[in-house]
Amino acid sequence: MPVPAVIATAAENYSFNSAVLVKTVKDLPPAAWLERPGGRGNHIAWLVGHVTWTRGRLFSRLGTTWSLPWLDLFARGTKIDEGTQYPAPETMLDGWRESSSVLADALANAPEDLLAQPVTQGPPSADGKVSGIVNFLAIHETQHVGQIIYLGCWLGHKGPMG
Repeated sequence: MPVPAVIATAAENYSFNSAVLVKTVKDLPPAAWLERPGGRGNHIAWLVGHVTWTRGRLFSRLGTTWSLPWLDLFARGTKIDEGTQYPAPETMLDGWRESSSVLADALANAPEDLLAQPVTQGPPSADGKVSGIVNFLAIHETQHVGQIIYLGCWLGHKGPMG
């Protein structure tokens, strides 16, 4: 089933983000995932967890159920806690990959009438509908993937685009 036109660009961005994030972090040592720019910024582990958590919230809007036990560590508004035991990088990447597969299926099977439903709360929606939330969260995710790319380069690793 083709992705509905109203979210087709978002679906392409999610697919691109799925691949670029993995390419960016796959060779980073585990300690690098916890390096904080300026000693205060978000580290890669938090950013990867946060975009994975956000996908989980998007799934609920699309009528899909998916979660992982560690996702709430990265919920909107949570702060990095130096005492928190974050999941291992490979665990987080497995969750990201799984979310990518679930997301591709959810977007391809999103009913047009569901996407056209009005929303009154939650993430911003340019069109006031579920479709607008799908599109907004693609932008949100792309912003964070960009931060992950920047942090990888800041740590001295080659960027995913060469």
